[in-house]
Amino acid sequence: MSKETNKKSSKKIPKTFGTKFIKKIKQDMYKWHRVIGLITIIPVIFWTFSGLMHPFMAHFFKPEIAHDKIEQSIIDKSQLHYSIQEVLLKNEISQFKNFRIVTFNNATYYQVKTILGELWYYDASTAKRLENGDRKYAEWLSRYFLDDQKSPVKNSEIVTEFTSQYKYVNRYLPVYKLSFDRPDAMQVYVETSSSKLATYNPTSRQFFIWFFDTFHNWSFIDAISNNSVRIITMIFLLSIIGFSALSGILIYGLLWKQFKKTDSVAPKKGLRKYHRQIGIWISLFTLTFAFSGAYHATTKWAPYTLSQMVYEPTFVTKEIPGANNNLDLDWSRFQNISIITLNDTTYYRCQLLENENKRFKKPKSDSKWNKKEDSKSEVVYINATTNKITPNLDLEYAEFLAYYFTDGAPKASCCEMIDTSEDDSQPSFENIKLLESKVLTDFESREYGFVNKRLPVVKLAYDTPEKTTYFIETSTSRLAAVINNSDKVEGYSFAILHKFLFMDWAGKNIRDLATVLAALSILIVSVLGFILFLKKK
Repeated sequence: MSKETNKKSSKKIPKTFGTKFIKKIKQDMYKWHRVIGLITIIPVIFWTFSGLMHPFMAHFFKPEIAHDKIEQSIIDKSQLHYSIQEVLLKNEISQFKNFRIVTFNNATYYQVKTILGELWYYDASTAKRLENGDRKYAEWLSRYFLDDQKSPVKNSEIVTEFTSQYKYVNRYLPVYKLSFDRPDAMQVYVETSSSKLATYNPTSRQFFIWFFDTFHNWSFIDAISNNSVRIITMIFLLSIIGFSALSGILIYGLLWKQFKKTDSVAPKKGLRKYHRQIGIWISLFTLTFAFSGAYHATTKWAPYTLSQMVYEPTFVTKEIPGANNNLDLDWSRFQNISIITLNDTTYYRCQLLENENKRFKKPKSDSKWNKKEDSKSEVVYINATTNKITPNLDLEYAEFLAYYFTDGAPKASCCEMIDTSEDDSQPSFENIKLLESKVLTDFESREYGFVNKRLPVVKLAYDTPEKTTYFIETSTSRLAAVINNSDKVEGYSFAILHKFLFMDWAGKNIRDLATVLAALSILIVSVLGFILFLKKK
């Protein structure tokens, strides 16, 4: 009899102990799930609500503009009465950085970049300087892009750094910001050195940019502290949100059978039931948003310096032998010109309209849905001394610039972004194998997308451990982008997990709708959880 009793008691003790242990774990999980939820309720509302506005604004309040780029037209050689050397010498300019040609207000000008970085304008027919030329050209460009010749300009200013309204995503610096006196209070940003439209913001977009920057990027922390504090705070809170989602999955997923038994005795009704049912489904979305957002935030430590990565040697006016208006080229296709130096030789970089080499031309479509195709350009380099074309120099010049921006040339303060000095075991950049080189005239999906702004660029992929790829804009001697394997991983993470680009197959509208529904679900679950806490109190 005693043996049987001992057997029964030995069975009951571990069972009782196990039940209490599981019960304790469940209680602690509930407790921490509520605590974490309370800590993150405000950040979640900020992020989900501002995230909801992004696709919403893109579809329903997307601003439109008459022209998003300036058409490359043929420049008549007869308008270049004076060469660049004659113009500069007449105006007693002995040194300069570069030049190109711009046409506006029925006149053709040499746009000259001085050694101080200013842009001056000289009439190619009279050699006279145009007073306030850069400001006048900025206004002309803005009116061209808007197709608005009547609205007065309220304000015109030069923007030399990114601001809360002109974000780093716009890439171009410095730019002119012109504010127009119109019902939509349109603001237009233009880069006069390349005749590019940087961005444009009517009133609705100005408010959206402020709202998104404040509540999604948390720029208000920058105002009271600094960028590092902002990033650390965001990563910390996103990590907590991730733990909240994991605890929800653990409670309502892996331990669902235990909780289901409890519910059969005292079934949950109302808000608690909906919070649980919706929560288990959207925990995955919460994890993907939190992880990709935190991962993306880690890339924001270093300040954006790409706008400073430009090669600008100084040219001496009298040392350039050949006149630019007497070059041996097909002037019937001439679009523009600049000057470069490579291997101690000076070249004119000439942009020509591409020759029609195809046997059959593509028929024009009358459909209003088909956009007009951009005309392609051909780039030729002409030796300023011999007046001879040097073939395939665009790729060679791009390779030199990539070499210059890394370890190949003496660096000014602008060129310290890419530092290879720390790894002495790395071979010299000059000797690294080039895997691919090609000219890109269109944006390439994920690797070099629309966000990079600059086109055309030369793509140079090198055989480095990180598979470093450079994108060089040879027309301005700028580094447009540099992409490593780590950048690709983060880029794909953000694109797929945060922007739902895995749904591109369904179209942008469906993809944005899925993003909105996911963010809205997270917002609803968070609010339901908060209401439950208040009711319990």
